[in-house]
Amino acid sequence: MGIIKDRFKEKGDALAAEIKDLLKEHGTKKIGEVQLSQIYQGMRGMTGLVTETSLLDAQEGIRFRGYSIPELREKLPKADRGSEPLPEGLFYLMLIGELPTEADVQSITDVWQRRSHVPNHVFATIEALPVSSHPMTQFVTAVMALQTESQFAKRYAAGMSKKEYWDAVFDDSMDLIARLPRVAAYIYRRKYKGGVHIQPDGLLDWAGNFAHMMGFENDSFKELMRLYMTIHADHEGGNVSAHTTHLVGSALSDPYLSYAAGMNGLAGPLHGLANQEVIKWIFEMREELGTELPTQEQIVEYVKKTLAAGKVVPGYGHAVLRKTDPRFTAQMEFGKKHMPDDSLVQTVWNVYEAVPPILQSLGKIKNPWPNVDAHSGALLVHYGMVEYEFYTVLFAVSRALGVLTSLCWDRVLGFPLERPKSVTTALVKKWIKGEDEIWGE
Repeated sequence: MGIIKDRFKEKGDALAAEIKDLLKEHGTKKIGEVQLSQIYQGMRGMTGLVTETSLLDAQEGIRFRGYSIPELREKLPKADRGSEPLPEGLFYLMLIGELPTEADVQSITDVWQRRSHVPNHVFATIEALPVSSHPMTQFVTAVMALQTESQFAKRYAAGMSKKEYWDAVFDDSMDLIARLPRVAAYIYRRKYKGGVHIQPDGLLDWAGNFAHMMGFENDSFKELMRLYMTIHADHEGGNVSAHTTHLVGSALSDPYLSYAAGMNGLAGPLHGLANQEVIKWIFEMREELGTELPTQEQIVEYVKKTLAAGKVVPGYGHAVLRKTDPRFTAQMEFGKKHMPDDSLVQTVWNVYEAVPPILQSLGKIKNPWPNVDAHSGALLVHYGMVEYEFYTVLFAVSRALGVLTSLCWDRVLGFPLERPKSVTTALVKKWIKGEDEIWGE
């Protein structure tokens, strides 16, 4: 079955038994209270999911299986002569729940290399779209074209036992993760580099090979891709892309269909598209001010102008975090090491100094601090990736690690179809008056 796969099944069986006992003894225990405002306003803070791979703490930021971003950068295996963690190591950690050895990481790299072949009809499907199509449109279309390769779909149609669902989902997830860099790089080269494509390098790791296929051979850019793919991989289960993948997967849609659905959510302006909006906002600011390195005073005035126009400052604020996103800090540290004199990166740092005090002064912002999107674009531009429409595709490739790992856990634990109860405003009014029960089916 494979070493990693066997370990995953062993962990899954153990946790499934533990959950069964928890439900038997505590299944009727109530967790918190749902407020009417939560029902109407996006279910914010409403505990309703279990995601084993990561947990978002309001003060400490994201923790993957209990490990913070700084701890991951220290403890996860790295490429030869590299200093940033390999995404394969994070994938292993999310899947197995333990820190991997270098041999574990190399095993995953080898498996993904072997499974990375993309059928020709997928490239033909991409080519059928106008080159002007948004990169995320091309990307999700390509994932849907890859669905013809789904082992889960084929085995389910043949009468697969429920006990084997996890096995087919695991194989599909490994295949899909392996193929995504090839697909994404193909779209990048097609849209921005005249369709001149670069073949994969079988000697490189997953993120390093992705950088190579896009046409970036700089070793520090490969390091950036390793860091980027690691820190964007997961953000617990309630965000749009993770929750959508989980929801669609709960209908036993295969990983290709589930992941494609999640990435359509990621493409939204309030989710993954935000990293595109940040760099666009900075470009517009520099153009209007007529300088590549605005002063602190100029930034303050421009931010006030943005807010006065009823707009937001992209990259600032988060639904859960109440301090600077550790993922922002990791990227800032990378910038200080590799490009301390870059004017765009310095502008990001200057915005970081200017924006929080302004937002705090408004008295309405719970989190005036930057999130992960506030920095990533500037690092990419430094290396020549100025095509900010493509940034969300990078996010999507990374996010596959988390949402597909969670999907494997959903199936190995036998999670059911997700089907929350909804009500009408008319029923809410009756409930408020004490005329009806709102919580029935």
